[in-house]
Amino acid sequence: MSMPAALAVMRGELEDAAAHLGKLHDLRFKPMFGGLMAWLDEKPCAWLTAGGMALKLAPADQPALLQLAGASRLIAQPGAAPSRHYIVLPAALSRDTVQLAGWLAKSAAGAPRRSRR
Repeated sequence: MSMPAALAVMRGELEDAAAHLGKLHDLRFKPMFGGLMAWLDEKPCAWLTAGGMALKLAPADQPALLQLAGASRLIAQPGAAPSRHYIVLPAALSRDTVQLAGWLAKSAAGAPRRSRR
């Protein structure tokens, strides 16, 4: 089964950010819920969906990201409550390898291991 083009692009952006951190070999992906879940250092760090790239962040890191235009809490499916952990990135941020790497590092450092959407 081939991956939708948008997911492939986001996967490449996340791989570039992980490579910038020197952690490309610590990043892995698994198809899940119609998108891709990503793990860095064996912790969930991102969910790539048709709605965009969402990073899993600790509560203390979320307000700064949510202040950026275009950022929002992930809504996994229509009618679902907004996620407490996953924040959808503005498209411009996901294309900026250095900025994305910084947020990915925060995700890896502070995101809880288990999440409830």
